[in-house]
Amino acid sequence: MEDLTRRRALSIGAVLGLTAVTSAPQAWSWSSKGSLAGTDAVADPFQVWDPVADDVAARLLAEGSIDSVNKAWRAWNRNSDALPAGLPGYLTDYLRDVNKLPSWADPALLAASEKLYKRLNSYLFVSESLGSGILSTVIPREARAVYWSAGGANMKERAAKTFTFGYDLHSPTTWQPQGFFVVSANKTRLVHSVVRNLLVTSKRFMETSDQPKPISNGDILITFHSVATVAYKNMKKWGIKVSEQEEAADLHAWQVALHLLGVQRQFIPASWEEALKQADQMLWPVVAPTAEGINLAKTLIGYIEDATLGLTSGFVNEMVRYLIGDKYADWLGLPRDWVMRGLIKVAWPVYVRFREGLSPVAPEALHLFDQFIRGVAMMFLNNGTSPTQTLITLPGANRPGA
Repeated sequence: MEDLTRRRALSIGAVLGLTAVTSAPQAWSWSSKGSLAGTDAVADPFQVWDPVADDVAARLLAEGSIDSVNKAWRAWNRNSDALPAGLPGYLTDYLRDVNKLPSWADPALLAASEKLYKRLNSYLFVSESLGSGILSTVIPREARAVYWSAGGANMKERAAKTFTFGYDLHSPTTWQPQGFFVVSANKTRLVHSVVRNLLVTSKRFMETSDQPKPISNGDILITFHSVATVAYKNMKKWGIKVSEQEEAADLHAWQVALHLLGVQRQFIPASWEEALKQADQMLWPVVAPTAEGINLAKTLIGYIEDATLGLTSGFVNEMVRYLIGDKYADWLGLPRDWVMRGLIKVAWPVYVRFREGLSPVAPEALHLFDQFIRGVAMMFLNNGTSPTQTLITLPGANRPGA
């Protein structure tokens, strides 16, 4: 990826009017009464990080243990796997404490989520991997953190690792012994902690940061909303039938996932109603274009176009526009294709109804959507390799030049 020089960042920012952009909600008011904790207090999640995990990460970096840890946990993948040998003792102690479901996890709801995700897998893939993947580039803090971290220099690999988290969460065996998600979540949590420790040493990142360190509980919740809450709304918009019990199962799976990522119960929404309220305060007011985000989006869309050979760039750009909206797509500079726009607007709802068995008539664009989904899957699956072969590893440094 082309490096984003300071001069180039400033020039793009001037053109887009980015100098006044802020990415932090102004006054946090969501009450924990609507959270899993059920208390009635207002605490700011943007001032809460993950101190225990962060201390472990700091020690790993100070001791130069990143490479040895990555090597040691290469074969640690399934929920039932024993903790790997060869880890520092303090890391083993930490993982022993966190590598398990919380006491409040509901086995029946988690089992129901596995069945739901098996049914909705292709729709969730489109919404979460493509729509939310590009949407993340207009979330300023997330875009800047990704760009200046090591993953920003290799977005194809970074996208594959991110997709591994979602793939494991939406697996038919997510919570079972043979599943992968509990381990993937705990690896991801420690990656966040290592990145927190590294990015504060990056002069380039800190020049635009409005936090003492990145990836707070609030930032993780913003990502949750840009993925899960957006998908929840898309299922309704697309007319996909999801029962109240299935909605509860979906939310509960994400509640446990947030816990495994180190988010405190006082911030985890107890209902979809509360999740929507929280998203209205913490996600939508902060979206904005940044030079880093525009660069990331251009790179990701380029990968998608390469992976969907045979489809026009107009189809790809308009499918992204359909998922994230014209306002955000304009920020990212996506070209328009009015013919493809008309086709997608009419044919995608028909495609969904056909796939759901609600219509016997297949849209003429059926093969286009199938080809598009397969191509994007190849990109996010790291050139078609199994997600279980996409290793979640700890970075040892920031992006070169950061």
